[in-house]
Amino acid sequence: MLGDQQGSSTRPYLLRALYEWCGDNGFTPYVAVHVDNSTQVPTEFVRDGEIVLNISMSATDGLSMGNEWIEFQARFGGVARQIAFPVSHVIAIYAKETGQGMAFPAPAAGVNEPPKPSDEPQDPPPRPAGGHLKRVK
Repeated sequence: MLGDQQGSSTRPYLLRALYEWCGDNGFTPYVAVHVDNSTQVPTEFVRDGEIVLNISMSATDGLSMGNEWIEFQARFGGVARQIAFPVSHVIAIYAKETGQGMAFPAPAAGVNEPPKPSDEPQDPPPRPAGGHLKRVK
């Protein structure tokens, strides 16, 4: 029966829809994100375990809003930073100008997050036994 099937989370689809709605209406989309070890955000701007980020086209570079992760580059104090966080950690998306948007439940403590996407290997390759330097006399 269809009623018994869980399906994928609606959160990433709602986030993308509200992001597009903000853009269509000339509003600035902001997200509030629950911060923990799985998030890559500038910790100096975290307050009470949360950070609020401007995700407008003019504030981000390379914004990717996937089904599992949101990633982009943004400037903080003039310094470009790579930002990445699980979609499940977004607790709100709203228009700065009107406050209209949607809130979501915070992630449950101890919930395993999907592996972070990366073009690079997660672990550095093992070093060969012994050093690569030789003593020259």
